[in-house]
Amino acid sequence: MSPPTGDPQPATGGATHASWVAGAPGSLFDVDCLPYGSFRVGSGPAALGVRIGEQVLAVGPLAQATGAPFASALAGPNLDSLLAAGPAVWAEVRGWLAGILTDGSYRESVSPHLVPLDRVTLHLPFTVADYVDFYSSEHHATNVGRIFRPDGAALPAAWKHLPIGYHGRAGTVVVSGTAIRRPSGLRRAGAEVGFGPCLRLDIEAEVGFVVGAGSTLGQPVSAASFDQHVFGVCLVNDWSARDIQAFEYVPLGPFLGKSFATSISGWVLPLAALEAARVTAPVQEPAPAAYLTGGADWGLDLALEVEWNGEIVARPPFAQMYWTPAQQLAHLTVNGASLRPGDLYASGTVSGPGRAERGSFLELSWGGRDAVLVAGEERTFLADGDTVVLRATAPSGGGGRIGLGEVSGTVLPALAT
Repeated sequence: MSPPTGDPQPATGGATHASWVAGAPGSLFDVDCLPYGSFRVGSGPAALGVRIGEQVLAVGPLAQATGAPFASALAGPNLDSLLAAGPAVWAEVRGWLAGILTDGSYRESVSPHLVPLDRVTLHLPFTVADYVDFYSSEHHATNVGRIFRPDGAALPAAWKHLPIGYHGRAGTVVVSGTAIRRPSGLRRAGAEVGFGPCLRLDIEAEVGFVVGAGSTLGQPVSAASFDQHVFGVCLVNDWSARDIQAFEYVPLGPFLGKSFATSISGWVLPLAALEAARVTAPVQEPAPAAYLTGGADWGLDLALEVEWNGEIVARPPFAQMYWTPAQQLAHLTVNGASLRPGDLYASGTVSGPGRAERGSFLELSWGGRDAVLVAGEERTFLADGDTVVLRATAPSGGGGRIGLGEVSGTVLPALAT
């Protein structure tokens, strides 16, 4: 039987039936998940795929073979065409996928397009158009303020009035598994300033939001329009050179301390999968400006995990983020800045109130003062050869949990200077 081409199922976060794909039922990647990625088998061409259990479904050839009306949006090597197609097509494709992966009568025609996950190489899931990083966890911002400014106010004066952020480098966003070269730059040691390899290399556990539908230059996007523009989410590790950052950041903020590398997951999870994960956002005081209200009072119950050389050192809770994803989008565009398909903006470091909930090693070690025990060794910042893996899960509509693709990276030595 050929796969269906019309009448999509509702694009909600919960699947009504488990998948017929072996290993998918009850896993973090059953039909209530279905993240998209760009994959390659051997030396073959890159293609758009959807993860189901421990398999990848090559959606482009399948859609073309069945004459699906949205086949052109799935034909490319990555998500670019689907992002630009807009919310109606996103929902139609998701409904189609749920149908063919839960109805066993489609097993024969779909199975040839499934590839075991361990046979594929993942690439960047979309072309990153622009990259913006926010600073939206009150716990993280307060910790950083107390570490860097122990005698001053913990939060910048504007922090509770707007989502603070900076414009990063789209060209240095890399896919999970890419090795990270230790950067070099100017840093201060006492009264001396010198050039050399970063000595305080750090991570930041974040959640990224991937823009699909663009907007018109000069026209702000409201918080209520979030679902019409944002396609999905991915995990982000915003690598940070803390000593380079500390010397350069006054008065214009992060630059070389951040721009050398940002890792993202190879999988982008559609917003439709996260309906059951929406929770009430923290109370904001003072009340935010009008453009930051209206459809912006929700957060996401995502449970993050930070693994350092094989050991879990932190579990940051995303539900406690002060500024919400919709507020970040509204602030990003309130001055008339336009959106493009493939724009990526990240939440900023996710941290909770407890030490074991801190999403950066700067906070875990309190600026290098307090050692962290990693595999029996006392550590503060990253050494060459260290590997960091970020993971996250969310509740699904079916009562279980779904997964976000992990983000991993291993530190390489700095180039000789």
